[in-house]
Amino acid sequence: MMTWLYLIGAGIFEMIGVSMINEWIQKRVIWPLFMIAGGFGASFFLLSLAMQTLPMGTAYAVWTGIGAAGSALFGMLWYKEPANVGRIVSIAVILSSVVGLKLIAP
Repeated sequence: MMTWLYLIGAGIFEMIGVSMINEWIQKRVIWPLFMIAGGFGASFFLLSLAMQTLPMGTAYAVWTGIGAAGSALFGMLWYKEPANVGRIVSIAVILSSVVGLKLIAP
């Protein structure tokens, strides 16, 4: 169970890193750079812990799925990016794929 918590945490920290790249691009202030380094650093560390147990392909797919879907949702909520049906359905497909990998992973 801890392995999956590491992997979920890695995905959340990836979302933070990606969101802070957007923040850096928009505002050009120094604090997002620290958040980028911290977010991606924590993400890679937690991903490496999860990969000690999970196969690389499963860990990477779940990690990127959480990061991609979470970043898209965060962009829609925080940065007012378009939230149309196509994007929402696509995010649901990504999340259902992540759940599917969890169900079949060793």
